Amino acid sequence: MRIPLNTNLHRLLGAAVLACAVAGCASNKNKADNTQFDFGPLGAPTAPAAQAPLAAIVVMDATGSPTFENERMVYRLNYNDPLQARTYANSRWSANPLLLVTQRIKSRLAQAGVKVLSATDSATDVPILRLEVDEFSHAFVSTVASEGRLVLRASLFSGHALLDQKTFLRATPAPSADAAGGAQALTASTDAAAADMIGWLALDHRKR
Repeated sequence: MRIPLNTNLHRLLGAAVLACAVAGCASNKNKADNTQFDFGPLGAPTAPAAQAPLAAIVVMDATGSPTFENERMVYRLNYNDPLQARTYANSRWSANPLLLVTQRIKSRLAQAGVKVLSATDSATDVPILRLEVDEFSHAFVSTVASEGRLVLRASLFSGHALLDQKTFLRATPAPSADAAGGAQALTASTDAAAADMIGWLALDHRKR
């Protein structure tokens, strides 16, 4: 007589199979770690700005968890075990996510007409943008659906005075359940967050 498996066991087995598949622990087990991803070339802006939100700004390098200070590509099985961060076995970012996010934000600001300066070459009256990455992962919401999730907190300063702070969350559906799909989704989420940030920077923060 055939005994049906209970729902929890089905779920655990499904999670284990998916984790093994996306991590490359089956046929690719002995493959060298030779696949690198970045955000690709800068395309057209997600939401073109009518005018530059600021004349100039200093963008500090993004900070975040030590998890994001290396080139590993992180994914999570949020539907089963959201507290465990896993990494792809055979895929890496070309640089750590903090650097990738910082450079993309700078590029999008420059594309919008903002003069992007470093902390060493700016005048004292130029606002400063500080970035903190809270989440940057390929998140599986089920065994068949996943998204690139970015949670980015931006703080705008004038000197040492905080003008405003806002958290941007973007989750873009991934086109495939692998590292390549996660990279595409995270690129799109970063570009969307950059567009949101440009709109936010266009506000008059002196009234806040």
